[in-house]
Amino acid sequence: MMEFRKIARAAFGLAAALILASCQGRRGVQEHLAPPFPGRLSAWRLFTGQLRELHPNQGVVPYDLNTPLFSDYADKFRFLWMPPGTSAAYRPDDVFDFPVGTILSKSFAFRTDPNGHDRLIETRLLVRAQSGWVGLPYVWNRDQTEATLDVAADPVPVHFVDDAGHEHSTNYNIPNSNQCKECHARYKVMGPLGPRARNLNKTYAYSSGPENELAYWIAAGYLKGSPDPSRAPRAAVWNNPSTGTLEARARTYLDINCGTCHRPGGAAATSALYLDLASSGEEDLGVCKTPVAAGRASGNLLFDIVPGRPEESILIRRMESTAPKVMMPEIARTLPHAEGIELVRAWIASLGGTCAAAAPPPSQSPQAAPRIAKQGRQTETRENMMAWLFR
Repeated sequence: MMEFRKIARAAFGLAAALILASCQGRRGVQEHLAPPFPGRLSAWRLFTGQLRELHPNQGVVPYDLNTPLFSDYADKFRFLWMPPGTSAAYRPDDVFDFPVGTILSKSFAFRTDPNGHDRLIETRLLVRAQSGWVGLPYVWNRDQTEATLDVAADPVPVHFVDDAGHEHSTNYNIPNSNQCKECHARYKVMGPLGPRARNLNKTYAYSSGPENELAYWIAAGYLKGSPDPSRAPRAAVWNNPSTGTLEARARTYLDINCGTCHRPGGAAATSALYLDLASSGEEDLGVCKTPVAAGRASGNLLFDIVPGRPEESILIRRMESTAPKVMMPEIARTLPHAEGIELVRAWIASLGGTCAAAAPPPSQSPQAAPRIAKQGRQTETRENMMAWLFR
């Protein structure tokens, strides 16, 4: 009962803020449902006060995910706004259905010293316009006073400190508008990736106190049709063993970092390597699966995943690489994620079984791939696939 009262109070405050926002005119968040979209981030009025502080305007709600996408160790600050009187429709196993006018904001920042001072690099808006979802990248100036829309931004040199205190330097790549679609499109339809029940079923430290995100959204009227969070799916936290088994955490990590493309309808669907949580077959996950068009990306390795042998698995090779057309993901990072690789290595090392295959002769076409044997079971490699993962 105490928990319900806390959420109800917080929700009442948010509901009142939404009503106030609808009456504020130009002081509230500004909707833009069609191009031309604002050239400056400040024009959306998502934040109040000094822009770099990212203090949310009335009706703008911060949120986080159980396991986030790795982006060169960047800190991320996520916010959601929906037009007053609207709400998202709950889907148990998919991204929520958001109304027209919804704005999802994600800002990327790097810690410039061990004390936690951040330098903002970019803020990405995903806006549900009249024509569908649109991705808009805004790049911050050196003074941290404004971010400007740049659909084809240059790489940004950054020097930063990670959670462990290690220093890094890289040229941070800001995806262009077309690259946004590579990850965010499914069956060629653009949409959000993170806001779904299993990723949001967690506690968040709101200004009113810690609350479960799903419960907060439900009580505030931002989410309809949702069950109680205790009956909603919950994803494991990749680096917290208390939240799930080794397999659950590794699969969740791969779902977030690889599964948005490697799923049916995703950009890498033709590889037939499916790393989303909805896929569960061993061959779908790459266990003893050979690539059809490997090229140099495979490094002369035979299988995506070799049970018990991460060093012989193409998946690990590509996660560790920073070489163009070898590294995976292709556009979300420039550095390898050492801790994430360690997790996936441990999972592969824990798998039982063996793979056996004879390499095809040099004259044999890629379509005539070898048959695969795993624990006495024969599986024929699918023909006529363009193995996206192994370009």
